[in-house]
Amino acid sequence: MTTAEAGLSVQLYTVRDAIREDLYGALARIARLGFTRVEAYDIVGHVDEYARAFDKYGLVPESAHAMMYGQDVAPIFEDAAALGVQTIIEPCVPAERWTTRADVSETARWLNQLASVAESYGLRLGYHNHYWEFDHTFDGSPALEVLASELDPAVILEVDTYWAAVGGQDVPSLLRRLGNRVQYLHVKDGDISRNSLAQTAVGSGRMPVLEVLAAAPQATRIVELDAFDGDVFEALADSATFLTANGDSL
Repeated sequence: MTTAEAGLSVQLYTVRDAIREDLYGALARIARLGFTRVEAYDIVGHVDEYARAFDKYGLVPESAHAMMYGQDVAPIFEDAAALGVQTIIEPCVPAERWTTRADVSETARWLNQLASVAESYGLRLGYHNHYWEFDHTFDGSPALEVLASELDPAVILEVDTYWAAVGGQDVPSLLRRLGNRVQYLHVKDGDISRNSLAQTAVGSGRMPVLEVLAAAPQATRIVELDAFDGDVFEALADSATFLTANGDSL
């Protein structure tokens, strides 16, 4: 497997409960696991607190998720830029917007326009999928690939490999088709069902993780669990152990 140059990151949504209870304590545990990069979430209005905590524990928020669909994006872009985020990612355009080719094209136009606004703040724009972007096909291609074909080169993709598998995709093949458009991967494992609580540490479920990563060597790997029936920090530690043993670096 070819190692992604950027190394491993972790989506902080994974430890959202711990962050709500004690931001500094949660990020200290992330740092002790060896992570130096994080993907932030819920940053609007919390930039100063996050910035102090990231600085204290040597964490770099290379990317961040923020709900931009139907929102005033100016505060989002301002806070992301102030925090030092490089790529701001739309995590979810609702499932009902993926049922017709016209709606997919409209989403592409919106993202293309948004990318130019993001650029004015020094940010790159990305889109993150769930399973529903694969529920409908148009001319033989799933909606996410149709979207990709209509996106400006300025818009990158963050492929959630687990949700793509839940959507019925052969994920390595999908990644090869999408090519360098994919700059981030959400790396997850589990039983490949819609039940988030069935997610597990990377390397302990049904996902062909190594084949997935080999199909997108250019992409930063971001470990995430949407939910976990146990100690989520232990799952992150086990995930990092598996991934570093197989060629990635913290």
